[in-house]
Amino acid sequence: MLTPGQRKALDFIKDYLASEGIAPSLAEIAEGLGTTSRGSMHKQVQALAAAGVIRIRPGRQRGIELVDDEDTGMENALCPDSLPLLGRIAAGQPIVAIPDEETLNLTEFLLGPNRFALRVQGDSMIEAGILDGDTVIIRRGETAEDGDIVVALIDDDEATLKRFHRRVGGKIELAPENRSLRPMIFEDHRVRIQGVLVSQLRVY
Repeated sequence: MLTPGQRKALDFIKDYLASEGIAPSLAEIAEGLGTTSRGSMHKQVQALAAAGVIRIRPGRQRGIELVDDEDTGMENALCPDSLPLLGRIAAGQPIVAIPDEETLNLTEFLLGPNRFALRVQGDSMIEAGILDGDTVIIRRGETAEDGDIVVALIDDDEATLKRFHRRVGGKIELAPENRSLRPMIFEDHRVRIQGVLVSQLRVY
């Protein structure tokens, strides 16, 4: 049996996972439940783990997993957020195969605050390894560093994935990664940054 406080904490964790796709941190749980005591929240989370309704992965800021979704009866309601990392593979000269089993945290590549996905259409970024049909993961934001690959909105009408450069004279260059295509140059006010590329996916 869970106490009312533990039930509130569990409900918050479930709601956060459903809306954000990742587990909340202790600070976020405390804030969501209107308390400033992380120590108290740590005890609540440990009690949930002891009750068998969540699992805690040591050493991870967002290491909470649901063990059993009481509304559906489905076990492991949250999809795994890691894969076995078995070592390195040569793409040039062969190397000696040395087992090196760890885990690869997928949330670092795919999930996180202010991220969204887009499907790439076209070949303007092929020399950056971004092909037609790939899915790119974007961190939402309105600023970018010179050289970042960004989603840029032009004249509040058309969006494009290009490499961002700020040029002398207050102009913006949106450069393709395809030698057959020319960079696009715009006045600063015509371009709004929507986000910066953080990773990409390709299914074979």
